[in-house]
Amino acid sequence: MTPRDASDDSRWSDLDRPPLNAAALRRGLLREGGLWRAVEVVARTGSTNTDLVDLATAGKAGEGTVLVAEEQTAGRGRLDRNWTAPPRSGLFFSVLLNPAEVPAARWGWLPLLTGVAVATGLSRAAGVDTALKWPNDLLVTVGGEERKTGGILAERAGDAGVVVGVGINVSLRTEELPVPQAGSLALAGAVSTDRDPLLRGMLRSLEDWYGRWRAAAGDPLVSGLQETYAAGCATLGRRVRAELPGDRSITGEAVAIDGDGRLVLATADGVQEPVGAGDIVHLRPA
Repeated sequence: MTPRDASDDSRWSDLDRPPLNAAALRRGLLREGGLWRAVEVVARTGSTNTDLVDLATAGKAGEGTVLVAEEQTAGRGRLDRNWTAPPRSGLFFSVLLNPAEVPAARWGWLPLLTGVAVATGLSRAAGVDTALKWPNDLLVTVGGEERKTGGILAERAGDAGVVVGVGINVSLRTEELPVPQAGSLALAGAVSTDRDPLLRGMLRSLEDWYGRWRAAAGDPLVSGLQETYAAGCATLGRRVRAELPGDRSITGEAVAIDGDGRLVLATADGVQEPVGAGDIVHLRPA
């Protein structure tokens, strides 16, 4: 789908959800020597990840490009799950990174790095405590229950690039939630749901963490990423079920994040098994 420009005449149709200010975002984020080189805001598109991957593959976007949509009609999460929300009710954006200094074997840390950066940025700008569910979900507490308020999806873009997409439910009301297990910053008691400072906060935090990680050649220990992710990960220390490709599952206690970003499960058989891909279900205490 071709993106429509954010200057669409209907942009003020919901006064509680004003449009993003693209010019102000550029003034706040684009600077000499900084990571972010271009910020584009469109009113509506299928998927910012798909659009940015296509632009990068065609050589029409470089590292530091940020594409933001006020509405996504075909947003995707992990395992090809759909991500939909009312216009301007959230932040849906993708960034193009080219970590040339980092061995490709360490690129798997990028979704986890983005999770740390987004959680840090939102905690500062929204005043909401967020937690990370391995590998790519952001959780908030609503009514004493953990709810998913955001997700992250990383995709290769050619040989040298990675597009990382982020979706955050900002102002969704209870009746607008796609599933009962979902949440939003507003429902979690955010002190602000102004999307401009929220987006700036997340992107500045991502620039900081990406710079540390890249300067350390992707080493998760030297950059501090592995320790910080573990400290904010709600999955660790819990009994979980990992639903793996091939209709296989493992149940055990999540005990660590290893040097490759994998979740390590301690099973009832006394085996520690790393999980590199799969769907994680947090189980209630027996």
